[in-house]
Amino acid sequence: MIGYTTLGTNDIDRALGFYDALFAVVGAARIMQMPDDRKLTLYGSGPNRPMLGVGKPYDGGQASVGNGVMVALAADSREQVDALHAKAIELGGSDEGAPGVRPPEEFNFYGAYFRDPDGNKFCAYKMG
Repeated sequence: MIGYTTLGTNDIDRALGFYDALFAVVGAARIMQMPDDRKLTLYGSGPNRPMLGVGKPYDGGQASVGNGVMVALAADSREQVDALHAKAIELGGSDEGAPGVRPPEEFNFYGAYFRDPDGNKFCAYKMG
């Protein structure tokens, strides 16, 4: 259902370094980059699959974090959830919740929460 989601950054070079290394953990890479000053860059595992974009805001203003906004990254395994969380922290992100099973336990939801260096919130998760 989701084609792509975009996040703003005030430091595009730092953001691209963070996402290049983070998404390598799940086999995703840069799909395309706009040639203008915003450098909006889309990451994914293919052009017809969900993607995440990062770039400077279109209006030229400062990027800011949305309150209540979070991007969830589906993982193939609990080990991949752990790896995404660890890589995000290693790359200068911040911990928002260590990997683990979240209630209610009957959903068997295993998740880990982190923020990128710009403060955008993510959840890496595996259900089942």
